[in-house]
This record gives sequence, structure tokens and C-alpha cells, in this order.
Amino acid sequence: MNQIRRALFIDGSNLYSAAKNLGFDIDYRKLRHFFEAGSWMVRAYYYTAIAEDQDYSPVRPLADWLDYNGYTLVSKPAKEYVDAMGRRRIRGNMDVEITVDALEMADRLDHVILISGDGDFRAMVAALQRKGVRVTVVSTIRTSPPMIADELRRQADEFLDLHVIAPNIERRMPERGPERPQGAGPTGYGPTGGGAAPTAAAAGAGYEAEATRPNDDANDNDDDEDDEDDDKTIKIRGFKLPTSKSCLLYTSPSPRDS
Repeated sequence: MNQIRRALFIDGSNLYSAAKNLGFDIDYRKLRHFFEAGSWMVRAYYYTAIAEDQDYSPVRPLADWLDYNGYTLVSKPAKEYVDAMGRRRIRGNMDVEITVDALEMADRLDHVILISGDGDFRAMVAALQRKGVRVTVVSTIRTSPPMIADELRRQADEFLDLHVIAPNIERRMPERGPERPQGAGPTGYGPTGGGAAPTAAAAGAGYEAEATRPNDDANDNDDDEDDEDDDKTIKIRGFKLPTSKSCLLYTSPSPRDS
């Protein structure tokens, strides 16, 4: 059976804001493995604007790492301006670049994953769907206000909440173990140590991960009748959309189905 041809389009600033508001940091190696499971990942794009006039930009180390670790980095210089209140602002919108790349690749894809909540992408999603490509949008409704625009969520074939998959893609700080006697060899896995063994989520296809949704009832947006089970563990068996909806937590109605 042929594998699903999938591409990942990450709006860097939008993902950063969503994860920050949810209180976790992204592990981009885990994120790529999570979404490529059960598919052929044709391309994984990361889009960001970088301030060229700064001696140091916190985005640069991440951008360099992504460039060497399986991502296609698309960047452009950020533009500085002064708003009406006299405050210095940085602007770096990447919507056009994302849209052009997605539409150019559409004929070679079965499934697009868009990580952004920007409502400006609604027209792009509709255009991809007309070409026969299924589109999953990843953002969150767990922030106040929600990070995803309602029109984008409605247009998407599937919506996946970052809050639900956070246990599978978050970066965890290594735990400090007991002090070793002087002269003891390295601990950890591999010939040189280096910490705990990779988690299942980092191992790629075929893993079974568990995601939890704590205190789901407080902001329950599901219209199901099983609210008493909302805070239980949800099992995500790989990520095999669109052939399997085993990890789909939210499916948005499409205007085309009404």
C-alpha cells in the first residue's frame, strides 16, 4: 500500500505564541516524528522572520538547528516600525510564503498539516481542498481568546488541539540523577551517555503514545455526552490521518458538507 504523501507547514511565530500561552516548549524533533508517523513526509517547512539589525536574535539558534535537522527553513528580514503609541514593533508576516509553497506542492501531496491559527489561511485551505488535498489545522482553543480563528477551524477537514498533543511534542528538561562516585563512567544510553533513552514519541512510526487532557470540563468545547471521561487518558496510536482518525480529538464541520 502506498504511503500518504504529507507536508508540514509551520507558522513559527504563531506556534511559539500558542505553546507559550499553553505553558510548554516545543521539541521540534518530537514534533516532526509525531506528524510523519505512518506517512511519507515530503517536506517539513518552518517559516519565521529574523531581525537582521540585531547583534543577537533568539530565533537564530533555533533556525540553524532546524536547517540541519530535517526542516526546510524559510525566513525573511523582519521589519521594524513605530506604532501610534510610539512603541517599537517588529513585523514579519509569512502568510504569502506559506500559501505559495503549499499551493505549488498540492499536486504532489495527499495531506497537508498547517500549524497556525491565522484566519487569513482559510482561502488557502479551501484552494487545497479543491485540489483533492485533505487539510489538518493544528492550533488551540484552550487559550483566551482562542489562538485559532473560527473560520479557519470550520474550513479545515480536521482540527487538532495543541493542548491534547502537548505530552507528545513538549520539551522536557533532563532530570538530575544521584551524584556519581568520582571516576565513575558516564550514565545514560549510547556509548557516550547523554541522558534518558528517547521517548516513544521520538521514535517515529509505530509507537503508541498517551496524551492527557487535565481539567477538560472547565473549557469543554466538545458536544459529546461523555464529559465524565474527558479527563481520562486518550491514546494516540501514531498519527495516521487521513486514513485513520484515531488521534482526532476535534473534527470541524466543513461548509462543503452542509
